[in-house]
Amino acid sequence: MNLQEQVEEYITSQPEPKRSDMQALHQLVLQVLPGCKLWFDNGKNSENKTVSNPTIGYGFYTIKYADGKTREFFQIGLSANKTGISVYILGIKDKTYLVQTYGKPLGKASVTGYCIRFKMLKDINIDILKAAIRYGVEATSEN
Repeated sequence: MNLQEQVEEYITSQPEPKRSDMQALHQLVLQVLPGCKLWFDNGKNSENKTVSNPTIGYGFYTIKYADGKTREFFQIGLSANKTGISVYILGIKDKTYLVQTYGKPLGKASVTGYCIRFKMLKDINIDILKAAIRYGVEATSEN
C-alpha cells in the first residue's frame, strides 16, 4: 500500500462526522502547504506495538540534537483521537506562542505548546488554524 492509500484508508476508517472533518483538514493543509512532503505514521513501534495515534504528517524539517545527530520529521501533523482531532505544529521553540497568539481567537479548542485539539471542525475558526499552520512552517523553516 502506498503512502496516499495509507492516508486515505486512515481517514476513511474514521466514523462520521470525524471522517468528513479529517478529509476537509487534509485538503486544507495541502492547500496551505502545496507540494509539501506527505508522511504517515501508523503509531506502532518496531515491535508492532501501538504507542500513539496514527498521524498524517506534512512538510519537512530537520531536528538537531545536542549530540550533533539529526532526524527528519514532519512540521504539521493531523491525528484523530478519542474525543476529536489533533493538529500538531511541531518544532516551535517558544512553547507559549501558539496558546498566546491563537488560543482565544481559534474558538472551542484546547491549545498547548505544539497541539491544537478540538472536537469538530465547526467549533474552530479555520482562518486562525491556517495562520497557526503557516506560522509553524515558517518557524521551523528558519531552524
